[in-house]
Amino acid sequence: MKLSAVVPAYNEQKLLAATLEHVRRGFDAFAARGWSCELLVCDNNSTDRTPEIARAAGARVVFEPVNQISRARNTGAAAASGDWLLFIDADSSPSPELFADMLQAIEAGCVGGGATVAMPGGRADVRMWTAVWNAFSRATSWAAGSFFFCEARAFRDVGGFSERLYAAEELDLSRRLKRRGRFVILSRHPLSTSDRKARLYAWHEHARFLTRFALLGARVLKSRDQCSIWYDGRR
Repeated sequence: MKLSAVVPAYNEQKLLAATLEHVRRGFDAFAARGWSCELLVCDNNSTDRTPEIARAAGARVVFEPVNQISRARNTGAAAASGDWLLFIDADSSPSPELFADMLQAIEAGCVGGGATVAMPGGRADVRMWTAVWNAFSRATSWAAGSFFFCEARAFRDVGGFSERLYAAEELDLSRRLKRRGRFVILSRHPLSTSDRKARLYAWHEHARFLTRFALLGARVLKSRDQCSIWYDGRR
């Protein structure tokens, strides 16, 4: 069996090296059970040292010229040769224990899953919203894109991440994969991830997006301009 870890990355030179090191440490849990592992970074048209840093860390770099998270993930998956796919955001630090939990879930017969998240050092309001998301994620079995794993065959059978969406594509894929089997949210060892969206964007910018979503619904998710929080390049 083989695990392919895919890291989509757009101008991630600040955090990418640490993320890739955490992924490599996590691979040990799979290697101990006889699995092989590969690490891919999808350079999503970066203008900084992202691809050089990825190669220096031993990752295979593939290129996606269109700045869209779903496209970057799909391009990485298309180049992957693993039986299972793991998508990890470039600002996240998965622990070896989380990888061990993922392997246990795979061996127990799931089709895929995700993990609850933690933002160490985040503000009180950030911790509150994180707790709300984690409860929602566990109740719905919808996974955050920062740590999303699934059987490669099932991923391809359902068409991968929707390229009609500029945000929430991981929730859409969670919903489609749930129809094919058990989809789990791991919670014993939450994924440590960055709180940079909370730090880099003012409350009124988040409120503007939520207001548009409340008024226009899913149409907002199909517009790059409406999803600028994910795409304006602040790092």
